[in-house]
Amino acid sequence: MAAPTGLELTFLGHQTWHITDGLSTVLLDPILAEAFGASSLEFPIWPPRTVDVNRMPSPDAVILSHEHLDHFHLPSLALLSRTVPLYTGITTPSAVTDAITALGFTVHRLDHNTPLTVGDIEITLFPAGARTLFWEQRVAQPLIRLTGTRGHDVFIGVDADVSDLYIEQLIDGALQPPLLAVVSNNAQTVPYGALGADTNLLPGLDSPRRRKTGIEILNGLLVDYLGPLHGVREVALCGNGFTAPRSPHGPFLYADHRALAEAANTLQHLFRVHGPRPGDRLTVPADGGEITSSRAEWVALDAAAEAEALAQQHAFLAEPQQVEPAPITPALTEGEWDGARRLLAEELPRMARELIASRMGALASGIHDYLHGPLGAHRAVLRLLDPPGAPGTVESYAWNIAGPAWEPVESTGREEAMSRYPFGIEIYYQDLIAVFLGRAQIWDVVGGSYQGWNVGEPLDSPVYALFAVYGEHQRPDLAARCYAHSLTALGYVQGSAA
Repeated sequence: MAAPTGLELTFLGHQTWHITDGLSTVLLDPILAEAFGASSLEFPIWPPRTVDVNRMPSPDAVILSHEHLDHFHLPSLALLSRTVPLYTGITTPSAVTDAITALGFTVHRLDHNTPLTVGDIEITLFPAGARTLFWEQRVAQPLIRLTGTRGHDVFIGVDADVSDLYIEQLIDGALQPPLLAVVSNNAQTVPYGALGADTNLLPGLDSPRRRKTGIEILNGLLVDYLGPLHGVREVALCGNGFTAPRSPHGPFLYADHRALAEAANTLQHLFRVHGPRPGDRLTVPADGGEITSSRAEWVALDAAAEAEALAQQHAFLAEPQQVEPAPITPALTEGEWDGARRLLAEELPRMARELIASRMGALASGIHDYLHGPLGAHRAVLRLLDPPGAPGTVESYAWNIAGPAWEPVESTGREEAMSRYPFGIEIYYQDLIAVFLGRAQIWDVVGGSYQGWNVGEPLDSPVYALFAVYGEHQRPDLAARCYAHSLTALGYVQGSAA
């Protein structure tokens, strides 16, 4: 049998890669459907495309870098043969591996000292860098090479700072800089007026100039992020490859990686940048030669849908408008509303306690003066929109850090609430309950219907505090409920088809 001549990396959209040497095949973070989501709420892949799984060269192994819903999609895994082994990192939540096992797969955990060999493809899963933000710290970053080669590696920097252990091996000379580094653009920049997770409602803290620009994104990815990988010759951009539910502005800004790559190649001379679109294939020669590009016939772009969404974006940019949020989850039934009140009463004490340990909690405990002078013990407000039996109204709770506890308070207008409390969370009642029920994840709500405000830096905001409290790493019980809904929809119960 002939030896492999190189690695072929086919980009399937967002951050999914199909990797083969012509003999063996590995699939990374497969999103094979036209949209992803851990519940009934779906995030369409951008640019829109379809993957013909029947024509796609079947994988010999699947790699799951981490648990987030844009990487872990049970309906996509369900399209694959259950004989394919799945590999993930040591710290992936057990709720995730349990759900994959229930689907019928065999799951193996790998540490960074145990390379995986699939035919002539060798994969090492490096842990995320120590400075990685807490909700991405379970990410495993694949280093891929052909066995017996040196200096022609592919490093895929999934959603985290470059692994310190990988950098150490580069410095020690145990490894050479990768020939190709794949970096993730996770800016998710929305036009001014549109809903964005980092939008701060406090007056003066949100403006067109405060939205991230393409220049900032390129600097962060190509200068700051790649700094430790001195000597890398080729770079590929991915990420930002989905549209938020009910977004009237179409795709995120700066999600056209081909355009970003062209700009990057004009503005710098350190490396060549590729901006693949779904179906584009990058071939990395085993001899370290120049990377070439081609197309996979089993991935089809939807040009008409892409043009329609871009027209929607251009129209919004030409005439910006203030987007008002709407619930992203189905309305609760009449019988569920009574249970919703009980569930909220059970969850609020836990939320109040766990917020204390977040960056928001640390800052909230350390400030004592606000707009009206000295602050009391109330440092944040939770505004629940459209509560049971009272559509169009707001139910409010103040966060008393002396308890800590959420205490019912009289609802005011948003502007008055912003003048009273340095931190604010505004969520539809039914969306928060959906998180507790496992019908949505916190990422769904923050990306679709959440609004809020905060003093301090973006990482001090309630957004990141909620990620800390309700992410899969902290609340595997909620994640397990969400996965159970998906498994039921797929017809699987306890590992067998229903």
